[in-house]
Amino acid sequence: MQIDLNADLGEGCGTDEALLDLVSSANIACGWHAGGATAMRECVRWTVQKGVAIGAHPSFNDPENFGRKEMDLPPEEIYAGVLYQLGALSAIALAEGGRIAHVKPHGALYNQAAKTPEIADAICSAIHDFDPSLLVFGLANSGLVDAARRAGLLAVEEVFADRGYRADGSLVPRKEPGALLDDENVVLDRTLAMVREQAVSGEWVPPNRSACTAMVRTRWRLPGAFAMH
Repeated sequence: MQIDLNADLGEGCGTDEALLDLVSSANIACGWHAGGATAMRECVRWTVQKGVAIGAHPSFNDPENFGRKEMDLPPEEIYAGVLYQLGALSAIALAEGGRIAHVKPHGALYNQAAKTPEIADAICSAIHDFDPSLLVFGLANSGLVDAARRAGLLAVEEVFADRGYRADGSLVPRKEPGALLDDENVVLDRTLAMVREQAVSGEWVPPNRSACTAMVRTRWRLPGAFAMH
């Protein structure tokens, strides 16, 4: 089982360059929920310098809500939006001597894709048509993972060390108690265990055992090790 420590970049946290010393892959905001052309270029440049895998972090076009507001959009609009964002980041990556290796949807787009097949299929169709060699990062055992595999893409199943889980394997919504874990020791223990996740109800979520496709995903604030978002 391969473990990949991953973080989001270009979202205005101010620690992007330092974060790259702690992770092996990064998801760069493509401007629709945060960031922009200059931020994308800076983050790409740093990832290339530090040898960190570059990922696109597309979202709904929703900067007012940081991409966290659920939207009811037709699949063709989601397809076009994802394709647009991939193209923008890819152009910057090529100019800086790098290339996109994976795609990880952001916020509401990610969460809706986990449970809505039409959204997941639209995202994966855009990724496949852009570059079928790209990896797709999705919530473990979710609909986005299933859609990626239907599209012939390699899916990487994410485990969040700093987020609360429900018994069905979905993430606890951020507005509910237990959504975020801020105890450094708990987060580190969960990261190192990498076997199974406990729901806030006390039940255990079935572990993911996909060979070479599981990853731990956690976010760090510097200094220290606490959930950022």
